[in-house]
Amino acid sequence: MPLSPPSSRRALKHTRAIQIEAFARDDGLWDLDAHISDIKTRDSKLASGIRQAGDPIHSLYLRITIDLQLNVVEAEAVSDAVPYPGHCDAIGPDYKKLIGLNLMKGFRDGVKRRLSGTSGCTHLTELAQVLPTAAIQAFAGDVIDTRDGASTDDQTHKPFQLDRCHALRTDGEAVAKYYPRWAVKPQAVSESS
Repeated sequence: MPLSPPSSRRALKHTRAIQIEAFARDDGLWDLDAHISDIKTRDSKLASGIRQAGDPIHSLYLRITIDLQLNVVEAEAVSDAVPYPGHCDAIGPDYKKLIGLNLMKGFRDGVKRRLSGTSGCTHLTELAQVLPTAAIQAFAGDVIDTRDGASTDDQTHKPFQLDRCHALRTDGEAVAKYYPRWAVKPQAVSESS
């Protein structure tokens, strides 16, 4: 279902695109390759010069390599287009500071501590923030068992995704329908005087 039609005429001025690709490697590790770009529909006057319409203001890449426990074991950042060439693009090596963080255990706070403000690039740091959920999507059904298991006797653990969003509350209708083995009855709302 698309968004509702705009209530007024409008003109596209700026596009930010984020793309993340996940790769299973032959050595058992996974690479998450992330890219962020900012493109304007008009010429932009930057302190470093004019950026032509359609040419990216930002085109930044971040790759993290993770193990099956979601630990970052390698990291690399490169900048192909930046507003301040020779300056913005010098921060790439600092993104090795992501090594040692775990995507599911304080990752976003760790990124902020290590790479926020003048310690990093605003855009690369923002890009890093979306990697945990991308990794979970990549691992779903491949590394993380997301099946109900109602028809098999071998599943003893609740599927990872349950109780992680409003739709998959174990006391909700979706879990009752698609994951009946793990459904719980909703708590009765008590009436107070």
